[in-house]
Amino acid sequence: MILMESELLQKLANKSITKKELLEKVKHNSCLIPEIIEGVSSSKPGIRYGCAKVLMDLSEDYPERLYPYMDFFTHLLDSKYRILTWSAIAIIANLTTIDEENKFDAIFKKYYSLLNDEYMVTVANVVGHSGKIALAKPNLAQKIADELLEVENISTTPHLTEECRRVIAEKAIDSFDLFFDRIEDKEKVVSFTRRHLNSPRKTLKTKAGNFLLKWNQARAK
Repeated sequence: MILMESELLQKLANKSITKKELLEKVKHNSCLIPEIIEGVSSSKPGIRYGCAKVLMDLSEDYPERLYPYMDFFTHLLDSKYRILTWSAIAIIANLTTIDEENKFDAIFKKYYSLLNDEYMVTVANVVGHSGKIALAKPNLAQKIADELLEVENISTTPHLTEECRRVIAEKAIDSFDLFFDRIEDKEKVVSFTRRHLNSPRKTLKTKAGNFLLKWNQARAK
């Protein structure tokens, strides 16, 4: 069995099987999941990132199959490989949709500590997946909103410029839009959005205006 598993991962490395084909195999045979998870720790990039992509895609449609491995993905947030961290951010967000044991609640601080990461993509991934988490866990909606409101205060780095901060603010508005009706302190979110009405980033300016128009009308009814 070990030989077969090694051969399967090797096929991923030499591209004799595609990530899509491997995903289909895993969908039809959940017994392969431990092998794919093991592959995430491979020294070979083709196996490592291929397995991470398969798990990320699997978590979207079959989160219940990966939920038992929540601790593994939590540890993956600390990976030295940023792509694996980004994969873990997405997978964990998908797992919150079935988090009956409230495992995410226990790692909330760890997950949102990544908003202080020096890389824009890491921060943007956390912000971008926050809407899904808030919808899955309405009890955390205000707490999540409070975290996202702080993105205006993140420091710039060589990998996170002023323009990157605008991209992150734009993603925050997108996420707020998904769960605004579940936020208790709505005025803080409205104020946050208003501050971007004159942004030099056109898409941010537009989204801020559309958000305020949409939710002001909803609140007026």
